[in-house]
Amino acid sequence: MTPARKPASFSIHQLKVTLKGSRPPIWRRIQVGSDITLDELQQTLQVAMGWTDSHLHQFIVDETHYGEPDPDSWIEMKSERRAKLSQVAPYPGSRFIYEYDFGDGWEHGILVEKVLPAEEGVRYPRCLKGRRACPPEDCGGSWGYADLLEIIKDPSHEEYESMWAWLGVSFDPEAFDLDGVNWALTSI
Repeated sequence: MTPARKPASFSIHQLKVTLKGSRPPIWRRIQVGSDITLDELQQTLQVAMGWTDSHLHQFIVDETHYGEPDPDSWIEMKSERRAKLSQVAPYPGSRFIYEYDFGDGWEHGILVEKVLPAEEGVRYPRCLKGRRACPPEDCGGSWGYADLLEIIKDPSHEEYESMWAWLGVSFDPEAFDLDGVNWALTSI
């Protein structure tokens, strides 16, 4: 695939995305175009973190919520398709929240580390670094994930076999595949 070319004036946001409540921390450092919408950022976060985009989500910037507006919701939600990253988090040091799966309540703290000029010949979005595997979908949030980790470490635990059967694959909570994430990001 040919790398995307952008004009010299194109800027990027370097973001550190940390899954709140994860011990040890689960995080990603990504670079995205500064002009992307929060909807586009959401797609990038799903890939970079390893989620499956099968649940509702929202961004919280100060007291403002962005996502898919729902007239039946008690929370006023602004459209994520109209909000650009450069508008809601314009400067290094800007912080906001990405919440995924309201049932499990996965909150991601997002920090704008840098705003930089785009590099010639580099395709964005891209992931620069990360640590640890994303928790499995529907495992019960931070508390459920902590329980899952304890269970799969202990072959004598009564739920050990059933938990591995539920995971359905070889799962390594310490694994992070940078090349795999960047390959998947090319589909965005």
